[in-house]
Amino acid sequence: MTGADAPLRLHGRSLEGPTVMAVINRTPDSFFDRGATYGFDAALTAVDTAVTEGADIIDIGGVKAGPGAEVDVREELRRVVDLVVAVRERHPEVVISVDTWRAEVGEAVAEAGADLLNDTWGGVDPRLAEVAAAHGIGLVCAHAGGLDPRTRPHRAGYEDVVADVIRYVTAEAERAVSLGVRRDAILIDPAHDFGKNTWHSLEITRRLGELSATGWPVLVAVSNKDFIGETLGEPVEKRGVGTMAVLGVSAWLGARVFRVHDVAAARQALDSLAGQRAADSRCRAR
Repeated sequence: MTGADAPLRLHGRSLEGPTVMAVINRTPDSFFDRGATYGFDAALTAVDTAVTEGADIIDIGGVKAGPGAEVDVREELRRVVDLVVAVRERHPEVVISVDTWRAEVGEAVAEAGADLLNDTWGGVDPRLAEVAAAHGIGLVCAHAGGLDPRTRPHRAGYEDVVADVIRYVTAEAERAVSLGVRRDAILIDPAHDFGKNTWHSLEITRRLGELSATGWPVLVAVSNKDFIGETLGEPVEKRGVGTMAVLGVSAWLGARVFRVHDVAAARQALDSLAGQRAADSRCRAR
């Protein structure tokens, strides 16, 4: 069984086929939207739009990934907990994810109704998996090359970046299972650009099938990222086409969940690709 076929259940739902995760940043300094959804009402409106456009998962973040102003635990809680509560009340069927590396935040959002903890920084707080287990919710196990949160790599180097990613994320996934997280509620994420340069992120994309072959569902978070911009020589506002191309390659190679800013475009592209893949399978069966 590959990650593309493995059971994935969150919020009592079985998620099958390409699954779209919408990015909702309650931050004033997001690299992409530059604070457009920092306000509570703006964030909630963005959630409404994402659900209407076909998002399966809403991923709420309260801290910018890159360097910037310090955001302590109290401030992160202020930004995300009330929004989780509101989204759960407004959209009872949607899967809610929270992008955090902090166990204290994980505990609070789990109690507020979150279904998934998106640990982008690769387990820097090992208690986060314990929180997921205690609340019976899901966990994303990512590879950030051992970086501290919100830092950038300096001359990142790997003998084989894909092998390093697979070794780390599968170990983290198995650790989560040993702590009591359901196997069908765990995703692995190579974390493009986190602790990696552009070449590393491109290599991961090219060999994404090796991650899917581990049997764990694979999440890809490539939307408008720097490796796409550097490859194409485009600023952040012109990386949409490149993003769709990488999503298509990732889906074809077995990725399961796609974290994106443009839900409508991603939904259309992924559904189209799924249709083409189904047609290809029927042709091969003849």
